[in-house]
Amino acid sequence: MFPLHALKGIATATLAACAMLPAAASAAGYQQPPANILKVMRAPSLPGPSISPTKDSMLLVAWQEYPSIARVAAPYLKLAGTRVEPANRSKHDTPGGYGIAPCAESFKLVTLSSGKETAIALPAGTCPDAPIWSADGKRFAFANTTRDAVEVWVGDAASGQIRKLPGIRLNPMLNDELQWMPDQKTLLVKAVPAKLGPPPVKDAGPEGPNVQEADGEKGQSSTYETRDTLNSPHDEALFDYYAASQLLLVDAASGKATPLGQSALYDGVAPAPDGKHILVSSVRKPYSYVTTYQRFPHEVQVWNISKPGRIAIHTVASLPLADRVPVHGEPLGPRDFFWRATEPATLLWAEALDGGDWQNTVPARDRVMMQRAPFTAAPVEILRTTQRFAGIDWTERADTALVHEIDLNKHWRQTRIVNIDDAKQAGKLLWDMSFDNKYADPGSPVHRTLANGERVIQLEGDAIYLAGAGASPQGNRPFLDKLNLKTGESQRLFRSDKSAYERFIGLSSQSGSFLTWRQTPTEAPNAFLRKLGSPISADKGEAVFSSTPSVVTHIVDPTPELRQIKKRLVKYKRADGLELSFTLYTPPGYKEGTRIPAILNAYPLDYADAASAGQVSGSQQTFTRLYQYKYLLLAGYAVIDQASFPVVGDPKAAYDSYLDQLKMDAEAAVNEAVKLGVVDPDRVAVTGHSHGALMTANLLAHTDLFRAGAATSGSYNKTLTPFGFQSERRSVWEAPDVYRKVSTFFYADKLKAPILIVHGTDDANPGTTPLQASKFFEAIRGNGGTTRLVMLPHEPHWYAARESNEQLVYEMLNWFDKYVKNAPPRAQKTAQAGQGAAQQQ
Repeated sequence: MFPLHALKGIATATLAACAMLPAAASAAGYQQPPANILKVMRAPSLPGPSISPTKDSMLLVAWQEYPSIARVAAPYLKLAGTRVEPANRSKHDTPGGYGIAPCAESFKLVTLSSGKETAIALPAGTCPDAPIWSADGKRFAFANTTRDAVEVWVGDAASGQIRKLPGIRLNPMLNDELQWMPDQKTLLVKAVPAKLGPPPVKDAGPEGPNVQEADGEKGQSSTYETRDTLNSPHDEALFDYYAASQLLLVDAASGKATPLGQSALYDGVAPAPDGKHILVSSVRKPYSYVTTYQRFPHEVQVWNISKPGRIAIHTVASLPLADRVPVHGEPLGPRDFFWRATEPATLLWAEALDGGDWQNTVPARDRVMMQRAPFTAAPVEILRTTQRFAGIDWTERADTALVHEIDLNKHWRQTRIVNIDDAKQAGKLLWDMSFDNKYADPGSPVHRTLANGERVIQLEGDAIYLAGAGASPQGNRPFLDKLNLKTGESQRLFRSDKSAYERFIGLSSQSGSFLTWRQTPTEAPNAFLRKLGSPISADKGEAVFSSTPSVVTHIVDPTPELRQIKKRLVKYKRADGLELSFTLYTPPGYKEGTRIPAILNAYPLDYADAASAGQVSGSQQTFTRLYQYKYLLLAGYAVIDQASFPVVGDPKAAYDSYLDQLKMDAEAAVNEAVKLGVVDPDRVAVTGHSHGALMTANLLAHTDLFRAGAATSGSYNKTLTPFGFQSERRSVWEAPDVYRKVSTFFYADKLKAPILIVHGTDDANPGTTPLQASKFFEAIRGNGGTTRLVMLPHEPHWYAARESNEQLVYEMLNWFDKYVKNAPPRAQKTAQAGQGAAQQQ
């Protein structure tokens, strides 16, 4: 809870959510890196594509790289897993709660047939959100945050002109605040109720004790379900006040708003394809102080709005408080409601058959129910899934859909081709594979938007298109395939060239053509139009049709000085034979054969099988951009980036060997970098974020590979997340030795290498509460270690503000210069040991 009266230490200038500091200014107390790094950090951002549903135009949207600390420091309230700014009712963070919601810097409209570009004049001093296209491609809408409101703006796709719809204040606190109705002329919005009055005022006197009680039943809560929970009756009153919204139908042309129903705490709103029915989910009491609003009681209803001035309401489910859901489990009763895209008003939902607990052995974990309008007949069961239901992907044809299910324990997924109306048939198995197996990933179906706004898988006869990342031992090479659902035969229509990174972004309105987003290490990303040519002979995995590209957009390089940075994919093996890889970056002006200081960055990932753990991910052909530690390339460091750090084993017990595998991963990466003749084995640093920060601390405590480290937003004492972390499902009471062994906090007396600890003071991720950083610092300091704690004011899990990111780079550069680049040589024995290990590779 963060009540307004308790806010301290925030200057008056920071109270406006979207105020911007001058580009050249530095907030008091913040430091900056050298000018050459600062110039790159402040360079314009690159735009990304948003293609209209009719495929004849595109919006290029550029996002603000770093907002000012003034915006990040805007006052907000923490209410049941949400963060809302009272001044304008905006969400203070992204839906996952890990960062500040970004603002668009620019919109540019591109006519795809001619390449004509039209700059759109966005309102100054505000924060536009992502544009939402109407299905007919004639308009786009977007939310725009100002000092005192979240507005609705509409743009014309022909002229690029935009205008505000007056008198509407969106309430985005519980999501689903802005969407097109099926007629594509009307917007369905969640607005701040009129005549709401002032917010609840906290009594001047003491509230009394905060009381919670357990009645003997298990009530585990995952740390990811306990973010910013309610803590008092005043919190409850504030939640009621700020979460309340009024549903409106708004004519996009005239701006006329028509209210629907009464104001309530609506957290889910979805119109049916017929435009006459709306699925409405609302939060009800009693609330809980141990979990977020998603687990509060809910009323799920279908509203029939076909008769003007009247709303017929059908209650689908009244869901009770679900604050005792097993970790990684599901609540009992109906969940995951959604409309059938190919029918006017048919509702579906899932229900757990295993008590919502993955540990229970049952023939089927979930069933899927269906109920058609007018919702007078009882719902019918249409299918069951052996593992957890993961959604239905509708195709253009009513008798064909793809049903997905997943097994998180085995990291496995299945997809079946099913006729939803034939409950007797199990469906044809299409994919049955580990979701860790990137090399075998078939890609995702290509969708098209129907006239009513529903998205369905595009069919060409019996075939669908699949677009994928194209992971391979040489890195990602995105592809476009055509798969016949009846025969199972597949054709590769396109695959990115080895010298570029080019991904499919949409089918074109021109027959036989499609759009891609292409980049190389030296060429900025741009849109290309490709037309399929004649069949050609091709090697396995390559495209079987020739394809001629033509450039559509002309985005220029904002940081040409970075083109001197070189990168290469490096593959190697760890001690147990597992294949690994990293990307090695060398700084501008680097001369081959010269040994230089280096920074290793990694994030440990959990794998259920070794075969998938060694697969290469990412691409060395992407346009080089820098962030955080990578800015140190401009200070003469090499970067061993995205080093493979797999933790392999049965998810039920993988962390029993976590530390041993971590050391093997690090030794293999450092030895290989040294073997290449690039890295000085006596001057290697390590850094990581979140779970990677714990990795950093553990490697400094349990190996002598690194001279120093920088850990950002980490969790160093896993006993503070007692009901599991990452893929670890056991509680601390079931596996106390595992929790203690992975927690560097308990080895603070062994940690002698210097460690820089950085954390945001408003980290919303419960697993990495700021307390983790301060207590870890105290433990190291108390045991005589060398450390520095930097708490970045107002920052969430991912640091947002320009000033904070500049401070981070400043801190890392000074820390590594002092303890790595300019550190005195180690004892001769240690240095020789490191070189000897490299020579044995």
